[in-house]
Parts: sequence; C-alpha cells; structure tokens
Amino acid sequence: MVMASTVKVVLGSTAFGIFWILAVFPSFPFLPVGRTAGSLLGAMLMVLFRVITPDQAYAAIDLPSLGLLFATMVVSVYLERADMFKYLGKLLSWKSKGAKDLLCRICVISAISSAFFTNDTCCVVLTEFVLKIARQHNLPPHPFLLALASSANIGSAATPIGNPQNLVIAVQSKIPFGEFLVGVLPAMLIGIVVNALLLLCMYWRVLSTQKDEEDATSEVVGDEDVVSHRFSPATMSHLSSINSQEWNSRLEAISMQGSPNMNGTVPHVDVTFRNRTSSAESEIHRVSSGGFESGRISNVSKEGINDGFSPKMEETAPSRRVASMDRVSEELSTQVSEEKENLTTKWKRMLWKLCVYIVTIGMLVALLLGLNLSWTALTAALALVVLDFRDARPCLEKVSYSLLIFFCGMFITVDGFNKTGIPSNFWNLMEPHSKINHVSGIAVLAIVILLMSNLASNVPTVLLLGGRVAASAAAISPSHEKKAWLILAWVSTVAGNLSLLGSAANLIVCEQARRAPHLGYTLSFWNHLKFGVPSTLIVTAIGLTVIR
Repeated sequence: MVMASTVKVVLGSTAFGIFWILAVFPSFPFLPVGRTAGSLLGAMLMVLFRVITPDQAYAAIDLPSLGLLFATMVVSVYLERADMFKYLGKLLSWKSKGAKDLLCRICVISAISSAFFTNDTCCVVLTEFVLKIARQHNLPPHPFLLALASSANIGSAATPIGNPQNLVIAVQSKIPFGEFLVGVLPAMLIGIVVNALLLLCMYWRVLSTQKDEEDATSEVVGDEDVVSHRFSPATMSHLSSINSQEWNSRLEAISMQGSPNMNGTVPHVDVTFRNRTSSAESEIHRVSSGGFESGRISNVSKEGINDGFSPKMEETAPSRRVASMDRVSEELSTQVSEEKENLTTKWKRMLWKLCVYIVTIGMLVALLLGLNLSWTALTAALALVVLDFRDARPCLEKVSYSLLIFFCGMFITVDGFNKTGIPSNFWNLMEPHSKINHVSGIAVLAIVILLMSNLASNVPTVLLLGGRVAASAAAISPSHEKKAWLILAWVSTVAGNLSLLGSAANLIVCEQARRAPHLGYTLSFWNHLKFGVPSTLIVTAIGLTVIR
C-alpha cells in the first residue's frame, strides 16, 4: 500500500498515538480518562482529521466479533451464578498435598477454565480463592498469583473464545472451532507443563518453607471461607434447617403439656434449644409455665383451699393454655410448610444449574461441529436468559459494556491507522524475513508479534498484522495461511506474560489481589517481570515447534 499524504500520516499517527497512550496507561496524568474513553477519542479524531470517512468508520466495526464477545460474557455470568467457579475453587484445595501440588493445580485449573470461559473471567473469580488458600496454608501468595495469571493466558490460547484477540482471529480467518483447538492444543498443554516447571524451579525454596513468624501469626482462613467467594452472585441465603430430633422434642413437649397425670397436675417441661431464639421457643416456654400454673390452681381448688382466686380466673387459665398451644401448633405447621418450600426451591435451583451446564456444553459441541461462532454463542446466551425465567437485567448489567465500546473505538482507530500506510510499509520491510516456511522466518515473525503485542497491546497487533501475515502465508500454500493465523494467536497471547502490563488478565489479578479484603497483596512489576521474561520466551519457542 502506498503511503498516504504527509498531512494524513501525521494526523493519523497522532490519533493512534493518543489511543495507544491511553490504552497502555489509562491513568495518564495529563488525560486520565481511561481506556474506553481513549479508544473513542482515537476513533473520533480519525474522523475529525479526515483520515477516514464516517461511513468507513462504521464499516470498520466488526459486529461478529462484538457479538461473540458479548455472548461469551453473558454465558460466563450465568455460569458464575450456577456456582461453576465456586466448584473450581473447591478443586484447588480438595485433598491438597502441599504447596507444590497446590501450585500445579492452579496452573491446570486456570488454564482449562480460561480456555472455555475467557482468561479475564477466570482471573476475576479465582484470584481471591487463591489468596485465601495461600493464607490458609500459611504460604506466600506471589508464586500462586503468577501461576494463575500466566496459566490463564497460556490456556486461553487454545480456543477461539479464550481471549479477545482469538475472537478476532477466529472471525477474520474463519478457522472452525475444532481445527483451531486441534492446532493450538498441543502447544498449550506443553506450555502449561513448562510454565509450571519454571515456577517450581524459581520458587522451590519459597514453597518448601513456611512464611516468617510475623506473617504466621496472621489470621488463618477457615475452610468455609475458602469455598465462599464474594464475586459469585449465586450464593443463596437459606434458613438453617431443624433436624428431626428437635422436631420430636417439640412435639413431645406439646403432648406432655396436653395430657395431665394421675394427680391431675401437668408436669413442668423444660424445653430449651441451643442457639434458638425463634418465636416457637418462647411460646413453648409460655405453654409449659402455663401448664404448671394451671395444675397448681387445679390442686388448690380440689383441696378446698381458698386463696382468693375467683372461678373466672380458674376458667381463664386453661383457656389461655389451649390458645397458646393452638398458636404453637400453627407456627410449627407454618415451619413445616416453609421447610417443604425450601426443599422445593433447592431442587428447582439444582435443576436450573443442570440446565445451565447442559446449555454450555451444547454450545461447545456446536462450536466444535463448525457452526457460526457468534450466532452459536448468542443462541446459548439467550437460552440461558429464557431458562432463568426472571428479569435478565441484573445479569445483563454484569456484562462489561465498557469493553465492547472499547473494541468499537479500537476497530475504528486501527482501521484509520491502516489507511495511513505505515503498517503496510512496515510489513513490506519485514515480510522477506518472516516467511513461515523457514525456521528463521517463524522466529522473526514471532519476535515482531511479541514486541508489538507488548508495545501496542495484543488485540491492536492482531488487527494491524493479521491480514498481512495471512496474505503472505497464503502465497506459499493454504495450509501455511492457517498456520500463520495460529502462530499469531499463540504468540500474541503468550506475549501477555512478558510483563505486568502485557495483558488485561495480569492487571486483573494484580488489582483483585490488592483490593481483596483482609487478604490484600501487591504483586509488583519487577516480581512479575523476573518470571515473565524467561517464561514467555521459553514457552513461546517450545509452542511454535508443535503448532500445525
């Protein structure tokens, strides 16, 4: 492509530069408006500077990618409500055999879950689980947080729905879900093993020793806290059930109060239940005391002792006792009906959760069969909305619409930057050295993708290079075109592990860990970098050898 006019190149580069600064540094001191507003500002400047026309700007928005991204977020929200991620959290601590076993579990679980539920969602819901388990076992959190973030990035490379850049690649390349999975899965599996081994080697001594005594005196987290997660909206508030022994005790007390003994007195029944402050308890005590009082009055009247009680009072006391017993019986019957309703609600919820899992599995099967990615995911999302049979607004409000708007602005901004001719001329310079039918060409292409993914972020890199890399590979053979797309997906995803700013998943883990109540931990940039650099280079290189 020929370079555009000098004015258009300068203005287009300025608009893209503003977008890039705000995307990489959302809290930029001179304009702290954030990533979403930064992408919209870049898109607006492209139109105002007449780098592209308004019609071209609208045409640049990739609706299938937005539809697929929206649908996967909706499905993830309903899976969270169905306790999917709580069960994954339980797997982390189930029969754990120590710190090293726990670290390997985190690598495996985060990789698998991120492949099907996106890496960002995985990191949002599992970060606090990891912190709580580390605190419970009195272990330093940073090896486990690194395992979560890095494995989530590696695992998400395996499927088109694992991360945003794969969504774009899948839509643009039209590679079926199954072929995409088969092409990248071996690299992902090997990458997870290598990443776990690197973590074990680097933190072997830390994982083999306890924390300092000062840290050891901190609060230990119980098992109940480990499996309860504040980000899960699916935790149900339920009444504590009354066991059969308590029911029998209550009914026995009532029967004893209703039948006098041989002497005509009703024995005093002391009915107490631990940790019970319900109205039924107070009524039972009232009945028992009333029974005792009425028995005493009856004996006094039989012995002919006149203590000044009028006949009216003698008649009123038993009637009050009967009325109290009626109220207690009514309350007990109400509690029985409530228990039945709670049991019915429990079964309905279990059935609903089963339907959510079936719909999700059906969506994955449909994707494996090669059906349209975005429409299949949208169908599954709407099926979950209908099955929920309630107002969908609370669930839809959990969707990150700011991310969707960010993508809209980014599509327009990147398309405008492409119109300047700078990306095409850069690729023309690199293309002779990036032929993927040679090992050296694959290495050069991987280095270019790796650097650009960390400088311009992975999704803009895919938008800038995707079509050019695929066209260059298609000139060799159709199979090489598919391989080029898969290499782009693998390298741009794993490149996110290089630094803390390399991917959104890293930033999510860092922020979630820092803000966790009573568990806050700051994962520093340098702690991440000293592991991220060797891990990214080694995992990327090994994965490239098995991608087909």
